[in-house]
Amino acid sequence: MATGPVSAAVTSSRRGRRGPGSGPDAPTPGSAADRTPDADPEQVARLILLRRLESAPRTRAELRGDLTARGVPDDVAERMLDRFTEVGLIDDAAYAEAWVRSRHAGRGLARRALAAELHRKGIDRDTAQAALEAVDADDERARAVELVRRRLPSLSRVAPEARARRLVGMLARKGYSPGLAAAVVRQELAADPLDDHDGWG
Repeated sequence: MATGPVSAAVTSSRRGRRGPGSGPDAPTPGSAADRTPDADPEQVARLILLRRLESAPRTRAELRGDLTARGVPDDVAERMLDRFTEVGLIDDAAYAEAWVRSRHAGRGLARRALAAELHRKGIDRDTAQAALEAVDADDERARAVELVRRRLPSLSRVAPEARARRLVGMLARKGYSPGLAAAVVRQELAADPLDDHDGWG
């Protein structure tokens, strides 16, 4: 059975309504909505969406998953998602753009890693590609240089070959291509006065 604010709000909306029916909006048998007498599937869906969006923006796919997990019928879920999209409460394009800016600046992720994250969040390919245009090749290289320079001081006691390997691995985990990672690491190690370059290039 639904709990917390959603349950309370749903309960308050039921007074005077008929018991559960068998029409197209009837809750899925056995679901949380079905086990709650007189629950209106649209009201349940609306409250779930509002509650989820209160904490942070979410993609349409994420919200669809939330509704499915709570037993909201598919047709009701799609109808409510359409309504929330129409009024701008769900906006995958804006979400993707903000996500790319935040994760590139904050975590230093490259386009490949960002694309993978957007895919996992259910952002379609075209929307993701449009958002990723905010990060070009120059942006990626500049961010990779920043990451290497930030990490170098902590590796001052590490042997040169291992230092290079760790730096390349760090960039690879953030989605940078092997060619770019190697080029940036080679450049920064060559400029590092503490590095004797043994075993690297």
